[in-house]
Amino acid sequence: MNILKAVLSINPEAQLDVYEENIKTINWRGGTEPIPEAEIQAEMERLQAEYDALQYQRDRKTEYPSTADQLDYIYHNGIAQWKSDMVKPVKDAHPKP
Repeated sequence: MNILKAVLSINPEAQLDVYEENIKTINWRGGTEPIPEAEIQAEMERLQAEYDALQYQRDRKTEYPSTADQLDYIYHNGIAQWKSDMVKPVKDAHPKP
């Protein structure tokens, strides 16, 4: 997870420069109070866990047919058939944790 995202998650007003994605290279600017490295690392881990927990959504998105194809299917077959033929297989393949 990105150091800048983690810092801005902790303090949205923070001003800083980061070099080579290394916590030790943070240059705090504009009077920003430095955030301890351990706190930044913990926030990076939290954000990564949050991102990982939503992997099923990203996997589903790539497998669903286009919106146009889905609407065409609904028009010709109805919503109940669309749910069973297009939606359920994708949800079954990538269940919500």
